[in-house]
Amino acid sequence: MSKTYQIAVIPGDGTGPEVVAEGVKVLQAVAEKSAFKLNFIYYPLGGEHYKATGELLTDDTLKSLANADAIFLGAIGHPDIKPGILEKNILLNLRFHFDQYVNLRPVKLYEGVYTPLKDKCPADIDFVVVRENTEGLYTGAGGCLKRGTPDEVAVQESINTRKGVERCVRFAFEYCRNRNKAKKLTLCGKTNVLTFAFDLWERTFREVAREYPDIQADYAHVDAICMWMVKNPEWFDVIVTDNMFGDIITDLAAMIQGGMGIAAGGNINPKGLSMFEPIGGSAPKYTGLQIINPIAAISAAQIMLETLGEPQAASWIEKGVIKVLRDDIKDVAAGKMGYSTSEVGNLIVSYIKDKC
Repeated sequence: MSKTYQIAVIPGDGTGPEVVAEGVKVLQAVAEKSAFKLNFIYYPLGGEHYKATGELLTDDTLKSLANADAIFLGAIGHPDIKPGILEKNILLNLRFHFDQYVNLRPVKLYEGVYTPLKDKCPADIDFVVVRENTEGLYTGAGGCLKRGTPDEVAVQESINTRKGVERCVRFAFEYCRNRNKAKKLTLCGKTNVLTFAFDLWERTFREVAREYPDIQADYAHVDAICMWMVKNPEWFDVIVTDNMFGDIITDLAAMIQGGMGIAAGGNINPKGLSMFEPIGGSAPKYTGLQIINPIAAISAAQIMLETLGEPQAASWIEKGVIKVLRDDIKDVAAGKMGYSTSEVGNLIVSYIKDKC
């Protein structure tokens, strides 16, 4: 009897619904060729829903989402709503509530995609960033004193627990082993300045490393990581780091792999509910124009299937992405593809149906 996965879909704001539609289209295509089924349940979370109802993320919605096998997210962010309201109360709330403690970011340059790095090719840019996703500076710990006065003081605290660090580090070692490429795991930190937080990170990293003798355990400061990611991206296999540094270096990584239009990621709870999304924002100025590249959303669907334990179906999606990026799309940037958003999705679906 075939398995049916319940997929919660949050199209979100701006161009989110457009790229999500293409991701769903591709998922349906691979499901038709596989021994599993997909049932999509839609949730109207985002800026327009908040403007109309005043609701962000209710307890009833969280209870309903808990019944899903995965969440497929488009984008959150609305020009009429103050930055931070939607992001903290929807995105971060989802990550924290479902304990999605790993942000997984594959960084891969595909053939036919331009990288700003001179003389680098797909063989040079193929690594993964494992970012801790529920601690650090993003917990919201801190406060403000004497706001709006010359004596104002603002404190934002980075919270790092042994449990939180260790489970992220262990995930990274396991992922590096299963990836089975260079078998090198690099801890990205700042031990020479952030001597409390990254002392905990490095001690934990070295202790866990002893359980993985087949993995080369490496360390580099975050500033050096930024330099070498540009100069020698081929040095990296898997990088593990904290929430803030991970947020920064993954945007740099997106640029060297070709841009936000093809960068995808997952918010992972290895034993619970995970969420998958394109890395780029809602791009509201392009809403309805059908010019946004949907590859990032489609690749997020690929990561979702890999995480759900459907590697063959995931590989079909990647093969379709590889083909379209190599042979069809002129440029990955919005409005320069030579195809509309839906046409790109159609190209990948056609490849899957005909060649896989």
